Amino acid sequence: MSAGLRLAARLAAVAAAAAVSFGARGALFDDDEARARIDALRKQTESSQRAIDERFGKIEDRLKSIESSMPERRAILDLAGQIEMLRGEIAKMRGQSEILSNQLETADRRQKDLYVDIDSRLRKLEQGQEQAAAAKPPPIDVAETRAYEAALNQFKLGSYGLAISAFQGFLVTYPASPLASSAQYWIGNAYYAQRDYKNAISEQQKLISAWPESQKAPDAMLNIASSQEALGDRRGALKTLDELTRRFPGSPAADSAKQRMTQTPRR
Repeated sequence: MSAGLRLAARLAAVAAAAAVSFGARGALFDDDEARARIDALRKQTESSQRAIDERFGKIEDRLKSIESSMPERRAILDLAGQIEMLRGEIAKMRGQSEILSNQLETADRRQKDLYVDIDSRLRKLEQGQEQAAAAKPPPIDVAETRAYEAALNQFKLGSYGLAISAFQGFLVTYPASPLASSAQYWIGNAYYAQRDYKNAISEQQKLISAWPESQKAPDAMLNIASSQEALGDRRGALKTLDELTRRFPGSPAADSAKQRMTQTPRR
């Protein structure tokens, strides 16, 4: 009887904590928030388990007194009813746990897909730059080129914070450089890689405003759409993709935008 009650106590603690945690909202949240909620659930479970262990200890003592005296059928039936309620709460908790796991998997998969798209575009842009440089080297100062390449190397190494600082310094030192719009683009892209989607959108909008005819403008708009999608703003993302196809119809970014528009559900 003692082992069974203590098992029921543990299950009750889990059920009570789950009811508090999962009842708050059912909407999709990002993986960091989900992990924070799971950590909170663990702490609530430990606290609830201590309280219910104490409660079932008292019930155990009562049962011992019942067994030593005449049977109390009603008290036993009450205990059986409580155990049945616990089983129902546990079943509900398991269902909510499965929903949470599916939401986390969906969020991680979408994030990976979005970043793969950025990585693919990065490689295409690098190849395009190499081909353009081979055809007609731009009149750029050696120190200017080295500063830009040093910042870009930080991005390639995954040091996104350093890349942002380096590109910002480049723009201060060489504001009129032919590479200025590219530097601004990589600032926005570095924020995107850090999952700072709001700053990514803000920085790419600076590029479109300051260099509307830049070759990086279509890619900046595509990056804005990706950031909006990551923030859950599907309607805004579709609007940006539609504008991209109209403003830069012959660009590779416009081709990607058309594909994305057919894959993004309208809500």
